Amino acid sequence: MVTRSGHRFALVAVFLAGLMAFSATRASAQSSINFTGGGSIDPEQVYAGVSWSSPDLGGRFQVRPGIDGGFGDGLRLGNINIDLIVKFPLGTSGWTLLQGGGPVITIAKFTGEFEDSESELHAGGSYLFGFQHDNGFFVDFRVGGGNFVPQLKIGVGWSVEIK
Repeated sequence: MVTRSGHRFALVAVFLAGLMAFSATRASAQSSINFTGGGSIDPEQVYAGVSWSSPDLGGRFQVRPGIDGGFGDGLRLGNINIDLIVKFPLGTSGWTLLQGGGPVITIAKFTGEFEDSESELHAGGSYLFGFQHDNGFFVDFRVGGGNFVPQLKIGVGWSVEIK
């Protein structure tokens, strides 16, 4: 169960992310839709998800809210991430280093012998580290903290710019 302070934190984070996304001025980079998939450790699962990246805010920052679903290890997880990402271009190679993180809201449902139990809502946080190429391909590693938040997720994906 998420504590009252956890609810407040999640609501404040959602409000601030929305405010930043809607108050953004014209930026040089376009927003994008990101499709990702991979695996997680603790719990051992495969996952697939989608996220939206805002245009650049104040230079190299982006807001990236997203959702993903994980399956396996007697558990189904639905994760809602609201990340603040900072980008560092790696010279003229076409690659960019991504770092960031933010709050995670997780909906957990047991499968198997405990399938009749109710879904549980949990809150936590995560840190994201990855690389993205100018053509849209990316790879990322996400370290999480909190109940039922996957401890390590390794994923690959493709980013499609919205014009």
